[in-house]
Amino acid sequence: MMLTPFKINLFNLLKLPAAYFTGVRVKAINDTSCTVAVTYKWINQNPFKSMFWAVQGMAAELTTGALVLGKIKDSGHNISMLVANNNASFSKKAVGQITFNCNEGHKIDQAIDDAIRTKEGQTVWLNSKGVNTQGIQVSDFNFQWTIKLKS
Repeated sequence: MMLTPFKINLFNLLKLPAAYFTGVRVKAINDTSCTVAVTYKWINQNPFKSMFWAVQGMAAELTTGALVLGKIKDSGHNISMLVANNNASFSKKAVGQITFNCNEGHKIDQAIDDAIRTKEGQTVWLNSKGVNTQGIQVSDFNFQWTIKLKS
C-alpha cells in the first residue's frame, strides 16, 4: 500500500481541514487495517464535556475510507468511492484519547475484484470501533461504501 499516515494527514490538512483541526490523525495503515486517533479537547467538545459525535464519525470514517482509497490505488483501475449509508452506537462518554480501528481490508479486495469483473457497482460494509485509553469501547461505527468502475 502506497498510503502512509503522513500522506493522509497532509491530505486532511489541505482537503479536509475540519478533520485535521479537530485533531483526527492517522497513526498506522497497512493492507488490512487502519488506526486513527483523536484526543478530546476544546475544539471537538460537545456541551456534555465529551467529544462531539461527528468528530468521532470523522475518525471512524477515515479508518474505513483510507483503506478503500489505498485498495483502489493498488488496483490500478479508475474506481469511484462514496459512502452510501452509515450507522453508529455510543456506549460511553468519549474523553481523553480515542483510537479507532478498522481491520477489514480483506472485504474491500473482494468488492473491487467483483466491480472490475462485473463492471457493476458494488457495496461493502466496514466497521470501526472507538476505544479509550483504558481499552473500553466508547463507540461503534459502520459505513457502507459503494465502489464503481469509471468508464
